Amino acid sequence: MENNKLIRRIGFPLLTFYGLGTILGAGIYVLVGKVATQAGLLTPLAFLVAAGVAAITAFSYIQLVITFPKSAGEAYYVEKSFTRPWYSIVVGYLVIFVGVISAATLANGFVGYLSVFLDISHQGAIIFIVLLLGGIALWGIAESLWIAAIITLVEIGGLLLVIYFAGDALSTLPEKWDSVLIPEAGIEWSMVIAGAFLAFYAFIGFEDMVNVVEEVKDPQKTMPRAILSALIISSILYVLVALVAILGMPLDELSASSSPLQALLTIDHPKAGIWISVISLFAILNGVLTQIIMASRVLYGMAEQGRAPIAFAGVSALTHTPWLATFSIVILILIFSLWLPLVVLAKTTSFIILIIFSIVNLALWKLNKMGKIPEDKRLPAWPLLGAILCVGLLLFQIFNVLTFI
Repeated sequence: MENNKLIRRIGFPLLTFYGLGTILGAGIYVLVGKVATQAGLLTPLAFLVAAGVAAITAFSYIQLVITFPKSAGEAYYVEKSFTRPWYSIVVGYLVIFVGVISAATLANGFVGYLSVFLDISHQGAIIFIVLLLGGIALWGIAESLWIAAIITLVEIGGLLLVIYFAGDALSTLPEKWDSVLIPEAGIEWSMVIAGAFLAFYAFIGFEDMVNVVEEVKDPQKTMPRAILSALIISSILYVLVALVAILGMPLDELSASSSPLQALLTIDHPKAGIWISVISLFAILNGVLTQIIMASRVLYGMAEQGRAPIAFAGVSALTHTPWLATFSIVILILIFSLWLPLVVLAKTTSFIILIIFSIVNLALWKLNKMGKIPEDKRLPAWPLLGAILCVGLLLFQIFNVLTFI
């Protein structure tokens, strides 16, 4: 069992849907109301700022993955640039931790939408669904991603449903343009950045795509196209939904709702509100599934590279999936999802991923300085700017926390 390897079964459509499923499932269905609590009417701008920071870092990831197409990508990039194994180990485990915390966040969000239909045990629902998705992840990478792709199509349909049924609110945009997209004072910029820090969680997912690169067909061409496609599509959908939500619902109600999109549609279209709740459940589950896949591949890759216990490199001869790594990730997700509340989980995820993004950007910057990126593989990238933006968001959040202590 230990001598089996991952096989290349993922093409461009499947990889793009994997990225979209991770990004969409991890964001707008759960957090638009929480971002509104921070940014108020400037919530759409907060999503745009978060998208900009994510996009610059995405170009760094694209450059690195086509240069070093390995699982446990971030850990591998850091080791190549800083040549210190312990840097690689720390970054690798941080990436795994982000996957676990992100999945735990979504598992909590799942219960919020499920409570619209059923009065069930919070803990029982989490345990059942995490174990079920862990079993799907063990089934096989292509099988798992086909399921994820189908659910992702449903997710996109759900967001389009929100835009269609609540889209009348967009008719007021011309007269409210300044209040939703143009901050007028320093305090409003502060609100936007605070919202962007939380909204940044909604863009987590594109970086997960690099960790399945050893299972991707023709990764040199497929990875860049899929990463950019997933990020562009999700950004457009997020901003449109944020505009509809802010313009179509009282801010205090939006901020207080644990199922914000359902609450938005229920105002004028109760039946559509029920449908969006059902779709939201699938979207959130998709996010959990893709995080399980990502974190298990990172743990597998680290074990392959000698940076984690070799037992985690075990690949099932039957399903060609890293069985022990997957099982271990599922157990960790259960522990954290039963332990911490939604906003704490989301802020923790954003904080750690910004640290990782800063390090990855600096790794590419150093590799460029060292001349280790071949000329024929160089793509547009601004790693130093990406690092500065990520560190800036981190420092702002730290300052915010210290201010209120």
